[in-house]
Amino acid sequence: MATTKLLSDAEVEKIPAVKAVFDDIRATRKSDFVNNFWRGLANDPASLTRVWEQLKAVMVADSAIDPLTKEMIYIAVSTANGCSYCVHSHTAAARAKGMTDAQHGELVSIIGLAGQTNHLVTAMQIPVDPQFEVK
Repeated sequence: MATTKLLSDAEVEKIPAVKAVFDDIRATRKSDFVNNFWRGLANDPASLTRVWEQLKAVMVADSAIDPLTKEMIYIAVSTANGCSYCVHSHTAAARAKGMTDAQHGELVSIIGLAGQTNHLVTAMQIPVDPQFEVK
């Protein structure tokens, strides 16, 4: 159960700043669907606007990293942070951007391996090799 109210479309219509962001979400994504994350964040219009603008700047804008890879990175970080909602939403987004079952399987293997080796190196407190440090 959510710990905050999820605003309905009728409620959003009454808050111009929130309506503007929801309209932009719909236009940017070319979909009428606005997911629950945004509906919860809409309780704080300033945060909603700020986070949506950040998301567009990082995830939507043209960049050196292609959109599918961005979604797969988001899945990996969300897994590491234990955010089930984000794992689900960004897996759906990655699949919509063309992620195959084989790619998803490899991604899960990489996430699992990285988690394992990260914990091992942390437990052993292995020092960073000088060759890996930025000079």
